[in-house]
Amino acid sequence: MKKNIYIILFTFTILSGCSPDRIPEPINEEEVITTLTIELTPNNGGDIVTLTSRDIDGDGPDAPEITVSGPLVANTTYSGTATLLNETVFPAEIITEEVEEEGVDHQFFYELGGNVNAAITYKDSDLNGDPIGIEFTLTTVSAGSGSLTATLRHKPDKSEAGVRDGDITNAGGETDFAQIFNITVE
Repeated sequence: MKKNIYIILFTFTILSGCSPDRIPEPINEEEVITTLTIELTPNNGGDIVTLTSRDIDGDGPDAPEITVSGPLVANTTYSGTATLLNETVFPAEIITEEVEEEGVDHQFFYELGGNVNAAITYKDSDLNGDPIGIEFTLTTVSAGSGSLTATLRHKPDKSEAGVRDGDITNAGGETDFAQIFNITVE
């Protein structure tokens, strides 16, 4: 009987020590992203341009497979959509949905480099009205070639200067995914 009382007291002591402020917060595990597909659809008709980065082995020895389906057309506005997948599982997990649900903690940044004369505008926003960048507009001006870098940041500071407009310089946070695509505007 004495032994049972000690067990009850021990159990009560352990359980009463776990106050709600001591319970650890659940860990939000990083998403596994193997594939980014950006689909650029011309608003006035024409060929859809698809940019894809696929890296099935992640940090393994194989480089990602990068494809660009064709050139962009000068003086054209494209509706852009970014799709993220985890293709290490079957069926592939659509990571874009999680990024959208956690929009206040994510933002895509699109940087143009080289001789690409174009502009990018966000079309979607999180619960606070700040951009996410899954949906965007790319408007080309003149012919040229260069790069489009797509970067997904986790926990960027969207209140910093330029971040809401797509400038990654002051964003902070951690990079979840980044890829450079070589593009041509004809």
